[in-house]
Amino acid sequence: MYFIGTRGEGRVTAAEAVVRGLAADGGLFVPEYFPQLSAEECEGMLGMDYAERAALILGKFFDTFGKEELLSALKSAYSGFEGGDPAPLVRPDDGLYLLELFHGPTCACPDLSMAALPYLLRESLKELGWKTKPLILTATSGDAGKSALEYLGEYKNVVFYPEEGVSKMQKLQLCTQEGEGIDVCAVRGSTDDCVAGMKKLFAAEELSKELAAKGYFLTTASGANFGRLAGQIVCFFSAYCDLVASRQIKWGDAVDICVAAGDLGNLLAAYYAKKMGLPLGMLLGASNKNCTFTDLWKHGTFNRNRPLFRTMSPSLDLLVPSDLERLIFELSGRQGALTKERMAQAAATGKFSLRTEELAALKHEIFAGATSEDDTVECVYDFFEELGYPMDPHTGVAMNVARKYTRSLPEDAPRHPMVVVATASPYKFPQDVLYALTGNDVKDSYKGIKRVHLLTAMKVPESLKAIRYKPILFKTVVPPDKMLQEVKRSIV
Repeated sequence: MYFIGTRGEGRVTAAEAVVRGLAADGGLFVPEYFPQLSAEECEGMLGMDYAERAALILGKFFDTFGKEELLSALKSAYSGFEGGDPAPLVRPDDGLYLLELFHGPTCACPDLSMAALPYLLRESLKELGWKTKPLILTATSGDAGKSALEYLGEYKNVVFYPEEGVSKMQKLQLCTQEGEGIDVCAVRGSTDDCVAGMKKLFAAEELSKELAAKGYFLTTASGANFGRLAGQIVCFFSAYCDLVASRQIKWGDAVDICVAAGDLGNLLAAYYAKKMGLPLGMLLGASNKNCTFTDLWKHGTFNRNRPLFRTMSPSLDLLVPSDLERLIFELSGRQGALTKERMAQAAATGKFSLRTEELAALKHEIFAGATSEDDTVECVYDFFEELGYPMDPHTGVAMNVARKYTRSLPEDAPRHPMVVVATASPYKFPQDVLYALTGNDVKDSYKGIKRVHLLTAMKVPESLKAIRYKPILFKTVVPPDKMLQEVKRSIV
């Protein structure tokens, strides 16, 4: 399997795509084609565990790597997930399922996709014969950064997160992280500022030369790296297999998927799974008050020239979805030059527009909806009152949009099973969940956890209990234009 860049960069191997993270022209790597699964492989997956399914799917993209070694690495990584099943499917109501992606060590969905990255990176370096060491940059809205530190701690890491753009528990997870060669730094700005700053670092020749002189090269564990994105595809195949294996559906029946759409990583992964032949129906992307993608879906114009709102679902608090570039590359018919032109236009003016046929293609595959803060709170409350299931705010955004979509269907329209992705544990946002369930506010995260636990009886993850009394190790805060100096400081 070879990879190409969304802005026109030519073919590279899978190993190069993983090691480099970003294309030299600033674009993102995508597979040259989407591999298909045979009928025998699909049937075989029904009896597999999650690690075996992941090894099969990832092996389609990374076909030069050892299959047994990949499977062994995944089994080891997923063995640390609480409950035994890394991505269980829960049915709270008829025709409705929640895909829980928060049972990993950091209690959020990036654990599922990050688990394979250490192996992919090691094998890629070996295949390429590179002797230099990776310096892993991660721009995070809270969850991916902690997951990168958890899984890639053997390497030097620098994580940037928005100072006021994460929950208190997410900040605690990041700033209490122990280990050699780790730097965690807050940025005065938004997740968009962190991502834009990271891309500038990749383009900085001065930094590349300085790193090379010290035996390092830059790569990323953000969703920009296809090694991460490939891991996100797996959970949709696994959920579908679980539905078939439990006789909820037959293979070939359509299943709708709804995900909270911030950087669009999970939405794009579902889109890729469908392109690989998984019989999915409508894909729903749910936004909060920051509805950049919803407005693109409605009107065909991307416009980041708008205020950014801080909400209780911080992973959705961004105006420039990172994986939008991959999506519009596909909608354009994989035209690299056009994608490059649009990205340049977005950088210069903050805007670009889709062609009529592209917007029609988008609406054929994807439904986009947004929900207000009040509606998110109400959805979390109502869902718990009706069905006894507590959700974090991001899952609440997705559930609200899923319910609105289902209610909007004509009476004679076919109804498909709906899988809503539960992206994070409610205990990562305990104050917000407590407010949604009771109307009460508490300042301390652990008081929030205690009260949510008393209300719901949901088990508190051991990893969150463990950091309660750990010291804060990282307190640095920089403006976006000082991110370069912070990376340089980390390699002294």
